[in-house]
Amino acid sequence: MPIMVEEKIRDILEDFFTTPGFEDCFLVDINQSNTKLEVFVDCDGALTFEKCQRISRKLEKDYLDVELPLGESYTLDVSSPGVGKPLKLWRQYVKNVGRTVEVNLLEGDKYTGKLTEVAPEQIVLEAKVRRKEGKRKVTSVEDITIPFDAIKKTVVKISF
Repeated sequence: MPIMVEEKIRDILEDFFTTPGFEDCFLVDINQSNTKLEVFVDCDGALTFEKCQRISRKLEKDYLDVELPLGESYTLDVSSPGVGKPLKLWRQYVKNVGRTVEVNLLEGDKYTGKLTEVAPEQIVLEAKVRRKEGKRKVTSVEDITIPFDAIKKTVVKISF
């Protein structure tokens, strides 16, 4: 996608997310292939269908239908990133405090546990850890502090 299109969408949404009712919204990602544009947004609160619809109309009215960067016939999809998509932004971590996440570290380790704390530089997980004590393995629940710069990928785990 030309950088100009992405920058223009970011600018429009940054401005739009200062309007009443949308202050808790934020842009997560933008994907484009040919004439299909996917805009992934999230909110600190609930991202409703109505919010997605209004964001979509804003992008169409202010840019896509005026300057035609994707041509006259295009598909625009505005939605949340969805379950199973990795967390990308700090605000997504904050929103998911209390939920079970799987964290893959750059060094290869993997932890699954409840996200209990999010700070500017790190997260804290409450996770089961297995250790060898003598000849047997013991499982205990511990708080694990993980710096953001050590995280490769974090995914929210859904339990039924």
